[in-house]
Amino acid sequence: MSIKILSGFNKENEKGFTLIELMIVIAVVGILAGIAIQQFTVYRTRSLNSAAKADLRNAATAQEAYYVANEQYCATVAPLTGTTYGLYLSDKVALTVTAATTSGYTMTAYHSSGNVTYTLSGPGGAITK
Repeated sequence: MSIKILSGFNKENEKGFTLIELMIVIAVVGILAGIAIQQFTVYRTRSLNSAAKADLRNAATAQEAYYVANEQYCATVAPLTGTTYGLYLSDKVALTVTAATTSGYTMTAYHSSGNVTYTLSGPGGAITK
């Protein structure tokens, strides 16, 4: 009785990756993913901060429209929002009027997931961190 060796089971025809090759690929992918996730977090935070800054700029425009109609600046945010003065805040952006008189105003804005609070004193002031 003879034993027949099947041709598909000899080592010369085996195809695939070794364990070391697979481990190297997984390590490289892990390193690249770590770098990408970190950069994504930085870009996301920067984007959220930009939303707060843009809302503060729009609030300054709404303050000027309010001044034209009432000859004084608005002391709260609520009257500025909506269609009358055109202020619509981004999601999770907190805007506060910290001071308002007949000659000027000071407002602050920040995003709840951002890391910067912006301040604007007007009229005609620049936005500062």
